[in-house]
Amino acid sequence: MEPKQADVSIPLQSSKWGAAAPDPRSDPQPRDYVLWSVFNVLLWCTLGGLGCLGFPGLVYSIKARDCKLVGDLEGARRHSDRARVANIVCSVVVAVVWVIFIIIAIIILSTLRVT
Repeated sequence: MEPKQADVSIPLQSSKWGAAAPDPRSDPQPRDYVLWSVFNVLLWCTLGGLGCLGFPGLVYSIKARDCKLVGDLEGARRHSDRARVANIVCSVVVAVVWVIFIIIAIIILSTLRVT
């Protein structure tokens, strides 16, 4: 008697005939903007303790990360979009406040030198 060999086969293609491999760019993972949000909160904290103005972006970023970890990609995209908008608004406001602060400092210093 000859020993029987087990019939082992490894599929080399997906189960769908003729289906191409999914494109890595077709469904990208949503981004969580946690680092940008933390940066905005720290910038606002340097501006007189107004860190609370950067918290909405941080909250949405953390929610996006949580949804992504759970597998809820639609919720992660929604929170990611909100975090991006909140961070853009926060960054623009920080830049405007810094420019105003620098202009006021220059005006005060120039008036002090004149007198």
